[in-house]
Amino acid sequence: MPKSKRDKKISLTKTAKKGLELKQKLIEELRKCVDTYRNLFIFSVANMRNNKLKDIRTAWKHSRFFFGKNKVMVVALGKGETDEYKDNLHKVSKYLRGEVGVLFTNKTKDEVQEYFNHFKEMDYARAGNQAQMDITLDEGPLEQFPHSMEPQLRQLGLPTALKKGVVTLLKDHEVCKEGDVLTPEQARILKLFGIEMAEFKVQIKCMWNSETGEFENWGEAEESMQDNEDDNDDDDAE
Repeated sequence: MPKSKRDKKISLTKTAKKGLELKQKLIEELRKCVDTYRNLFIFSVANMRNNKLKDIRTAWKHSRFFFGKNKVMVVALGKGETDEYKDNLHKVSKYLRGEVGVLFTNKTKDEVQEYFNHFKEMDYARAGNQAQMDITLDEGPLEQFPHSMEPQLRQLGLPTALKKGVVTLLKDHEVCKEGDVLTPEQARILKLFGIEMAEFKVQIKCMWNSETGEFENWGEAEESMQDNEDDNDDDDAE
């Protein structure tokens, strides 16, 4: 009987070695960017969507983006004055927490600010997002849905039935109120009815200039990395 491929044993030593090699490669790439580009920016993302971030990468092909692996990026830039790769980079590292990324570019501060201040796009809210407005569906026929979808709508909690083959809402239905934390069912209903509530936007937190070593805080007051050493940073790779 042929040996199943599923029985193949994988050396943990090899996988650990590969992981270390990938981390080392990321550190080298980050430091190369520090040496190559004039400005470094840390940005945060509200309502993260991979396709939206991809659009930004495409528009900014002249620059480099890194998103995820915060702890590795901290190692590359430096945690403190004694191990920072270049002057004041340890100040940048303090912002590498949560859903943030690094932008390396030769564009000026004003150009970066202008672009990201205007890059805001709406998308469908997900479960756990906060409702931005009250939404109530009016009683009556829902002709946009095929009759085969009626059971699915009912399963989501909508008071529906088929009337002469047409999906019909039997009474007004409140989907959500402003400020509600959306359930999976509410988020699904909003998407089915084409109601977008989540705004994807990027906020610049701070910048660092490679020519002067000058650091500038754009957002909140600096927060200590010490408080967040246990943060889960197994985010997406670049």
